[in-house]
Amino acid sequence: MSEKHGSLSINSDNIFPIIKKWLYSDHDIFFRELISNGCDAITKLKKLDMMGEYTLPEKYKPQVQVLVNPDEKTLKFIDNGLGMTADEVEEYINQIAFSGATDFLAQYKDKTNEDQIIGHFGLGFYSAFMVADEVHIDTLSYKEGAEPVHWECDGGTEFSMVTGEKKTVGTEITLFLNEESLEFANEYRAREVISKYCSFMPVNIYLAKENGEQEYETIDESELTEDDVVVEHIHEDAKTEEVEKEDGTKETKEVSPAKELVKINKRPVSLSDPQPLWTKHPNECTEEEYKEFYRKVFNDYKEPLFWIHLNMDYPFNLKGILYFPKINMEYESIEGTIKLYNNQVFIADNIKEVIPEFLMLLKGVIDCPDLPLNVSRSALQNDGFVKKISDYITKKVADKLSGMCKTDRENYEKYWDDISPFIKFGCIKDEKFCERMMEYVLFKDLDGKYTTMNEYLEAENPTDGDADKVEEKTEEKTEEKADSDEKETPKTTIYYVTDEIQQSQYINMFREQKMNAVILKDNIDNPFISHLEAKNEKVKFQRIDADVTDSMKEEVSEEELKGETDALTALFRKALNNDKLEVKVEKLKNEKVSSMITLSEENRRMQEMMKMYNMYGMDPSMFGTTTTLVLNANNALVKYLFQNPEGEHSNMICEQLYDLAMISHQPLNPEAMTRFVNRSNEIMMLLTK
Repeated sequence: MSEKHGSLSINSDNIFPIIKKWLYSDHDIFFRELISNGCDAITKLKKLDMMGEYTLPEKYKPQVQVLVNPDEKTLKFIDNGLGMTADEVEEYINQIAFSGATDFLAQYKDKTNEDQIIGHFGLGFYSAFMVADEVHIDTLSYKEGAEPVHWECDGGTEFSMVTGEKKTVGTEITLFLNEESLEFANEYRAREVISKYCSFMPVNIYLAKENGEQEYETIDESELTEDDVVVEHIHEDAKTEEVEKEDGTKETKEVSPAKELVKINKRPVSLSDPQPLWTKHPNECTEEEYKEFYRKVFNDYKEPLFWIHLNMDYPFNLKGILYFPKINMEYESIEGTIKLYNNQVFIADNIKEVIPEFLMLLKGVIDCPDLPLNVSRSALQNDGFVKKISDYITKKVADKLSGMCKTDRENYEKYWDDISPFIKFGCIKDEKFCERMMEYVLFKDLDGKYTTMNEYLEAENPTDGDADKVEEKTEEKTEEKADSDEKETPKTTIYYVTDEIQQSQYINMFREQKMNAVILKDNIDNPFISHLEAKNEKVKFQRIDADVTDSMKEEVSEEELKGETDALTALFRKALNNDKLEVKVEKLKNEKVSSMITLSEENRRMQEMMKMYNMYGMDPSMFGTTTTLVLNANNALVKYLFQNPEGEHSNMICEQLYDLAMISHQPLNPEAMTRFVNRSNEIMMLLTK
């Protein structure tokens, strides 16, 4: 072929500056593009062999080699794929907007599966100019009689193309790196980038330092393969040691037999796993393989709880594995990583168009060759098909979880505390997921028993048995409007606990009355129960310290307690220097309980919402009174205060009762805690006098 100079067929002389700066968001992505091109070329050559269009050489081993040369400031990408003729270089390289995959598919559309073709050269090749001042191509086509081609371009719109010297079929691309990109000629940096983008490409990928010193390793002669280059044979004598027998005599015993070893050129290790676990059928995978894959991909040595293996061929091709990790909710943020692949080529982490938002709390991989990608393969085109993929993933996760609840309830309950944030967040964020999972959301009660909401309600409101008990339960748990509006839907109250230690006093009072509650202590629970109430108008959630239930107090009218209420309200407001303090007097059945703090459910949720949105500067009183101090008229201390409001220690007792009630409700602030401790010491000193 005679030497040829020409201009690239592009629309604007400014195309290269645009490519260099804006074609890809991450400049290291050129590794992915050039290695992907090599893998594509190999895939095509193997398909041609399968179709009888070409015969692969004996002992053919498909591979992509990456050679770094920090001295020469170059990077080489070498594949043994189908190569290119001069005419194909003209089409695929000199005409930028043309993709070789299109022509290849048109020719072999009846003989091949286009799912496996990502695309040969085209714009992906030009990503090299993001980091290189000059790029060379040396290629030899598989076609009989083809001549090798050498192509050069310095990043402008001019190129040169001449007959080359390549002897083997395939393509070699040499990048002469610019000064800003010399890091990529470092072997360790190159390994890092290849591991990031190419760990699971369908062809073995090898990295080496060009002209580097030969490294060696020693193996047993029995492990030698025909590909190994033997440098030296080594005989290792048997090892013995002298041991003493029971009769005191000594004998020589062989500890290690003689060995025949060989010193060989160090075997190259592929940076790619061409057959990752997700490409296999679930029945072919062992539990240990799933765990090992998890450790390898996510560098997480805490074992996952369980996993879901996605394997779908119709109506679209999708495979993957989603892991439910074990999370320490107190110290770790619940943020996962789901890696998206296209034909085993890494695209990006956590692409929200494909992965439902709530599943981004998980860790996993999803490979979908059918994804519609833009020119850089790193962003999804706006396509309704993508939504179908997202819906499918959501459905498979819901099917797995609901199936586990139905067929393996014991394990489902064992995992529940860890997986509940995922499920609750999913119910809030995804309507279809919520519909599929509502019957399988569990609640743990005060006895540590797990039940669904329906099971819990049935246990609290039995349909048979003592009619009087049923009526009593229903009256306790039914909220009615003050004006007896008959149209108001009766609501069954589900009581809940957020801190078993902090709310232990209330829990004990519940147990005394044979009442139950569920434990809801995750951050997601507050919006989750609001979501449940919106979906089920017959249910209301209320924390156990929101009010004193009728079963805990004696039946007495407010009029009967009005005198005590007025007197004690005035006394406590004065002692605590708080004229807005809300005080309520009740006759509790448990005489040992002196005081309690209650906060209405509505106010609590409003305060939680304020915290969530960092609205701390807002005055809580704008949403109504914050807390109510409940005093037990049956308690001896409260009786003493009512009878001796001017007593020597009445103010101290008021302060102590208020702090004791508050401690059972929420932690005291530092100043209040200091006063409480000092006051407690003062009270104990009084007992010694």
